Amino acid sequence: MNGFINLLKPPGMSSGNAVAFVKRLTGERVGHAGTLDPEAAGVLPVMIGRATRLLDYFSEKEKTYIGEAAFTGATDTQDAQGVVVESGRGRPTQDALRAALEKLTGEIDQRPPAYSALKREGQPLYKLARQGVQVETQPRRTVVHGIDVLCDTTDGCLMRIRCGGGTYIRTLCHDLGQLTGCPAHMRFLLRTQVGAFHIENAVTLEALQTAREEDRLPALLLPMDAPLAHLPRVDVPDRLSKQAANGVALPLRALGAESLCGAARVYLQGELLGIGRPEGDLMKFSVIVRGHDKV
Repeated sequence: MNGFINLLKPPGMSSGNAVAFVKRLTGERVGHAGTLDPEAAGVLPVMIGRATRLLDYFSEKEKTYIGEAAFTGATDTQDAQGVVVESGRGRPTQDALRAALEKLTGEIDQRPPAYSALKREGQPLYKLARQGVQVETQPRRTVVHGIDVLCDTTDGCLMRIRCGGGTYIRTLCHDLGQLTGCPAHMRFLLRTQVGAFHIENAVTLEALQTAREEDRLPALLLPMDAPLAHLPRVDVPDRLSKQAANGVALPLRALGAESLCGAARVYLQGELLGIGRPEGDLMKFSVIVRGHDKV
């Protein structure tokens, strides 16, 4: 089994536990991209088998979330699981909200929360925070493509956020409260997109379990090139099939790829072979995902 599962992670489960569940079902090497907080739900791309070799090449830079900012107070974790550290002062006016959202859109500097999976000297920050260790995080540049207010809630607002990788939505909610003068935290989060993976065709853990019991789990796998459409495609001619299958560097001219200037998805007989990069007049393979028995 080699490919991707577009998993719908439920709330209350860590991304690591979700991956462990899939690993038990498949018996294959498994990995994931785009970690979700345990209390958040939504799209979690899971790599199966040889697809784990492609982590560095598929794009997860474009993400979409539905999140609720609650103006009932700021918490130490910036979400509803934490302790209130600053009481709410009511909801902001529409003008104040609109002005704050404009400041939080585009290239912005975000200070990662102390309760996060980022590591300091090998230790996740959330573990240090639980031990009472004060860690000062440094601001990081991230990109927020757009924020749309979907509706007002009783004491907050529901938003759609389109952003790049590494953006913390709970930090965005916290900062929204600071900018409006109405302390806030993130109360709800659903991720609806990670790159090529969308919530409309995501599968639940229960559906995976049922498919495993009915011996049709492979049918739920997305092909290994599903998240690679952003990379240019190169097809290897049949006369070079043996060299390509063995990972031998190929002449760019023979591939019709003289203008190639970065990573490309390479196909042999219509099936993804791996990832190649130009070096001088040659294309060298950095990843091979196709088995030799298929050549």
